[in-house]
Amino acid sequence: MIGIRGIENLHRVGGSLKRLKRAQNKLWQGSTLEAIAEFIGVTSKGSEKFQKYLQKHQSRIPDYQNYQHLGIDIGSGAVESLIKQIGARIKIVGAQWNEKNVPQILRLRCAYLNNDIKLGVSA
Repeated sequence: MIGIRGIENLHRVGGSLKRLKRAQNKLWQGSTLEAIAEFIGVTSKGSEKFQKYLQKHQSRIPDYQNYQHLGIDIGSGAVESLIKQIGARIKIVGAQWNEKNVPQILRLRCAYLNNDIKLGVSA
């Protein structure tokens, strides 16, 4: 995903603010080729670096605008929060964890959160 890193890289390109805004809008729509086209003829190192970045990560850049339209969460905050919660629960004071048991605990936690006890018992 283009995310924050991609937007930071975009603004390092410099030059015309209108061009940067157009490129950002193209990226928001998942149109990496059109975003790259905005920099044709721009010979700065920042521009060349950003074009290479887009070409390398082209397959990973989603159509954020469409995701937002469909109501799909495009932020990473919820996932990051869950990771912190799981990490805190695994570090319970006095608990001893065997590395091979962690997947079982996580499977049970997922089953509990999904109200699917079969998932935790049978998997």
